[in-house]
Amino acid sequence: MPASGSNPLARRDFLAGAVVAAGALALPAGASGQVADGPVQRLLVLSVQNAFARLTMPDGFWNSRVARFGLPVLFRKTSGAAPGPLGSDVFREQLQHRLNNLAESGARGAAATVVEAARKLVVLDPAAVLRGPASAATTQLRLEMGSGLANAMIPTLVQTLTAAQDPIVAQAVTALVGVQLTDVAHAVALAADNGIWYEIGNAEAEIRTNPALANDPALAAALRGG
Repeated sequence: MPASGSNPLARRDFLAGAVVAAGALALPAGASGQVADGPVQRLLVLSVQNAFARLTMPDGFWNSRVARFGLPVLFRKTSGAAPGPLGSDVFREQLQHRLNNLAESGARGAAATVVEAARKLVVLDPAAVLRGPASAATTQLRLEMGSGLANAMIPTLVQTLTAAQDPIVAQAVTALVGVQLTDVAHAVALAADNGIWYEIGNAEAEIRTNPALANDPALAAALRGG
């Protein structure tokens, strides 16, 4: 199964969506924006909720074709140079799987923050976003949040790592001089960030393809151009 960010369609949609989002953000100052309960915000809230629901299931990241991530840079050394258990391919795969599982708790901790950001997103040209690529709304939200998603994951990840005292993670941390659980939490949050956005973008694309999934007649009409 590919690691996070390996899906060409997902990357293409986000790049194309960035053009739409950047264009909307570049509208003249003072242009009125659509806030809180417009179709773009409702599309985003539903997309975020659907994506986080999937990712916080058991093995949610690991089983996702776009959200699963490889070993964070913190642990990424060549097998010949890696100390202790990190020199073993079997151990590295176990660690990768465990970190993907730990990301589920980080996603739970960040979900409310992302939903709230989706509700409050100011959309200066909603029609352009709705006419845009499959993940155009997600891209605009990502541009607005910046590092906010990753930062929102970290406190919960620190708590989870501390409470779990996972033996696989503990072995990996012991093998690296000066590395602490807070460093692992930051590394997992950064590694998971892209995959979460791709999962939200995929959820948006699904709703655009089948607006009836939204169970929201007004949103469905807006997506159909009605």
